[in-house]
Amino acid sequence: MQIGPHTLPNQLVLAPMAGISDRPFRKLCRSLGAGMAVSEMISANAMVWENKKTRQRINHEGEPGPVVVQIAGADPDILALAAQENVRFGADIIDINMGCPAKKVCNKQAGSALLANEDLVSRILDKVVNSVEVPVTLKIRTGTDPDSRNACRIAEIAEQSGVQSLAIHGRTRQCAFRGEAEYETIRQVKQQVNIPVIANGDISTPEKAAKVLTLTGADGLMIGRPARGNPWIFSQINHYLETGQQLPPPDISEVRDVLLAHLQELYDFYGEYTGVRTARKHIAWYSKGFFSSNEFRREIMQVESSAEQLAKVDAFLTTADLRDAAA
Repeated sequence: MQIGPHTLPNQLVLAPMAGISDRPFRKLCRSLGAGMAVSEMISANAMVWENKKTRQRINHEGEPGPVVVQIAGADPDILALAAQENVRFGADIIDINMGCPAKKVCNKQAGSALLANEDLVSRILDKVVNSVEVPVTLKIRTGTDPDSRNACRIAEIAEQSGVQSLAIHGRTRQCAFRGEAEYETIRQVKQQVNIPVIANGDISTPEKAAKVLTLTGADGLMIGRPARGNPWIFSQINHYLETGQQLPPPDISEVRDVLLAHLQELYDFYGEYTGVRTARKHIAWYSKGFFSSNEFRREIMQVESSAEQLAKVDAFLTTADLRDAAA
């Protein structure tokens, strides 16, 4: 898949997820088979006005390219300034968020709320594309609600504005993450535009990945929530798409080694206090599927130091047994 001058090694992209797709997780998923990884959403206002937390989010040290930074907002001029700042800090691709359904984002007329204002969408895309020399991409949903799916019109606007690729989550703003994603709208968009189209939503297994590619004709797939605690999903899907065969799941020792390395990256990136607290949710996701994991998760949520957290994870995964049902 080609995005501007960037040729991706495969069709798989890590989705932008607030509080999840930070630099440590992006690097991990890239190492395990993601062809590209998009940063968690950054507020354009925060970017422009020197927000400390945002500055940490745009630290790309050691991150393999292309570096993709997603920005969100509703003001074309501020979004353009944020795009320029991110390029200055190392972004190879600027992605614009018009897909987030969260109320705190939509109440500011940003995220998926923008889909209701096609004129503003056009002005934003024109302004940002013309403000930077790197490729600009777009993430959307299928519309504001099931009776108002306008992804095809948004896709036309995007292509005309010079957007280089389009990722589509197969739900509307109103649907949030409820129900099942639908792929017919993504298929219609793919048939209508000439830029790469990336399908997103409920792609949780290698078989589902192959099915979605067939149903939509999409150029790529974006994986979000199914990668939490399972970064191996990228290598598993790649292998299945290439061979038609399933890769065996990672054994417990590999899970332990990858998780311990991930935790250390979090401590190094965030520092002791925030690193330990950020790590808790990842430990909870990784530990699902093991005997006694409910008890382990309750215990790990009380741990306050990185040394103790590492020791308890190491001990648990050294002696844990897998079971078929999720724990």
